[in-house]
Amino acid sequence: MKNESSTGISFFQRYLTLWVFICMVVGVLLGYFVPEISAFFNKFEYARVSIPMAILIWVMIYPMMLRVDFKSVKNIGKNPKGLFVTWVVNWLMKPFTMYGITSLFFLVIFKGFIEPDLATEYLAGAVLLGAAPCTAMVFVWSTLTKGNPAYTVVQVATNDLIILFAFVPIVKFLLGVSNVTVPTDTLLLSVILFVVIPLGAGIVTRVLVNKSKGTDYFENVFVHKFDSATTVGLLLTLVLIFMGQSKVIIENPLHIVLIAIPLIIQTFLIFFIAYFVSKLLKLPHDIAAPAGMIGASNFFELAVAVAVALFGTTSPAALATTVGVLTEVPVMLTLVKIANKTKGYF
Repeated sequence: MKNESSTGISFFQRYLTLWVFICMVVGVLLGYFVPEISAFFNKFEYARVSIPMAILIWVMIYPMMLRVDFKSVKNIGKNPKGLFVTWVVNWLMKPFTMYGITSLFFLVIFKGFIEPDLATEYLAGAVLLGAAPCTAMVFVWSTLTKGNPAYTVVQVATNDLIILFAFVPIVKFLLGVSNVTVPTDTLLLSVILFVVIPLGAGIVTRVLVNKSKGTDYFENVFVHKFDSATTVGLLLTLVLIFMGQSKVIIENPLHIVLIAIPLIIQTFLIFFIAYFVSKLLKLPHDIAAPAGMIGASNFFELAVAVAVALFGTTSPAALATTVGVLTEVPVMLTLVKIANKTKGYF
């Protein structure tokens, strides 16, 4: 078995789907047989935001924001084509193809299996996933495809900047089309809580640690102190979500599969669009592969956080974003294999 440094992916990341499945079973059993636990946590809310959930999500997102080096943004002009592919696919295509594909499946193809109200909320959760392209996990996928690490940092850094301005209006527009009422103040609060604050904290921490201990210490020692914290925060968050979803899952176990199908199709579609466009633009493989990966994968931590803030821990929308977590790793590892096997075409 290869070690983590040679594969670029940790033990927990490699088997994330298994841990998510275990959390689903634990959460559903607790929610069904001991509903008092879920009721207790639901007491701690402010402006529709669960305080325990917010704390866990900060534990998840903060370590990811530590890895984003905004100094790399100054390198944009060196080879902008790969960045244009990333920006166009992530922000002008992905949210809208996600809306189109999931609408087709939830509202038309699966109409006989999913009630209209549930379908609308599942669609809302999918929209949140589609409007939140990946950040930290892209570094893993980039490493596995031998992507250009410096260029990947620029792709991620600019992507995080765009999230600050584009996420709210895109989500607001698409959910409005879906006839889902979204409180703008709650949506803005979610972005501030789960993007702006951890991003700002990550930047400040990076500057202070680099200044006191040096860049090598920060990159090779400090950031890895939080690796397990991210995983624990994610898994505990999922237990809380599945506790709230226990009734829906037990009564409609097929819905997990029905939600996963369009999400997987969307993932493959976006990857191949970005990958083939990169090929047409004659970009090198070490830029093309990460460009496809960053569009295909999702910032599911943000999507889960906003779904919980907007619709609640027990909402079908939160369940849909959680299914995104369930499918993420096996699908992305499949795309990594495809990218590596097609390297000779670049």
